[in-house]
Amino acid sequence: MDQGFHHFSELFAQLGLPASEAEIRTFIATHSPLADDVPLADAPFWTPAQAALLQDEILEDADWAEVVDQLNVALRCSK
Repeated sequence: MDQGFHHFSELFAQLGLPASEAEIRTFIATHSPLADDVPLADAPFWTPAQAALLQDEILEDADWAEVVDQLNVALRCSK
């Protein structure tokens, strides 16, 4: 059974992205701010598989949903 709480690094690893703290900061800085009218999973920088994972986790309110929500907030903050 999953622990119910995941870190950004674990989510980035699930997405197949570099997952060190510096790499996560760079990713967020590169891709933010994401426009308010663009759902996270529809952002143009995701692959179809990444977008599907993000969308499924939110729709199913899965244990990854909280960290996906945190990523959503982080990407909407101004640089």
